[in-house]
Amino acid sequence: MNKKLQITLIFGILILILAGLGFLLFYSDRVALNPPGTVGNTAGNLNNGGLFCEYDGTVYFSNSSQGGCLYAMDPDESNIRQLNTLKVGNLLAGGKYLYYFQLGAAESQSTGIGNLLSAHSFERCGLDGSRAVSLTRDVVVTGQLIDNYLYLLTTSNSGISFYKTKIDGSETTELADYIINPACAENGTIYYVGTETNHYLYTLDTATDVSNELWRGDLWNPVKSGDYFYYLDVANNYRLCRYSLSRNEIQVMTEDRVDCFNVGGGYIYYQKNSADQPQLKFMSAEGGEAYVLAEGNYTKINMTSRYVYFQEFGDAGTLYHSPLGSGSYSAFLPDYSSM
Repeated sequence: MNKKLQITLIFGILILILAGLGFLLFYSDRVALNPPGTVGNTAGNLNNGGLFCEYDGTVYFSNSSQGGCLYAMDPDESNIRQLNTLKVGNLLAGGKYLYYFQLGAAESQSTGIGNLLSAHSFERCGLDGSRAVSLTRDVVVTGQLIDNYLYLLTTSNSGISFYKTKIDGSETTELADYIINPACAENGTIYYVGTETNHYLYTLDTATDVSNELWRGDLWNPVKSGDYFYYLDVANNYRLCRYSLSRNEIQVMTEDRVDCFNVGGGYIYYQKNSADQPQLKFMSAEGGEAYVLAEGNYTKINMTSRYVYFQEFGDAGTLYHSPLGSGSYSAFLPDYSSM
């Protein structure tokens, strides 16, 4: 083989190697698309801070006892592991990724300098917590993942903005300059409450970005479950009701004034607002007798397939849990020995 042919061959091999590396780099950086029908978290969880998110057999959560760090575990609370050292909320999951709003280094993991250097952002990472990427530094009030777009309600000095952005951070489109809570979503539709002139129920078709009036109720924080919308009845002292879309019927679940609630696993959990006797209560999702789970003021009611989690108002460092349907509760003290 002559020298010229050798040089040509070597040059050709180098080109092939570089092309292969470029191909691998291009595809390794591409964000995998989500399966159709993806919804990042339940409306009930997101309306309570989105501290827990169950996806594909794993529970992802903000660990209050560790300053709000991102953790993961099995639904039975075994196999617990830490995924990062950030204080996180508004957890979403879909496809190969997690999404969350982070407020800097968790208190138990940071120094004063670390907190100063950390900045809030809405991020995407792998399901193991790796490869975190900041998608926006806007202050996210609440957000939802629907198929391959994030729908984010943000606030800044210039005001409120509701927009969508593709999961790779591209194709950002502003949809409204007023409050739209995207938490309640199903089959490509966002169900939200009008906040400008009424509390009617509206739909936003995410395929067309077109809104339509659905029901002239007077509601707040809707949670869709099957044919029903569970909601707080604004006109009647924020009692908890549900509305059947197919039958156009309202069922009053309790006359208690309700601060917050969640629905899942066949149960409703809610905080009764009372100056004299505040209580965390639960009942069947079909209605009936309400049982007292805990005396006092509780908030951040999050649910998984097996447990309900909540915090005492004013104490963000202690998390409590109770098996669904159980009349007892205790502090959630994860077993870190297997980590």
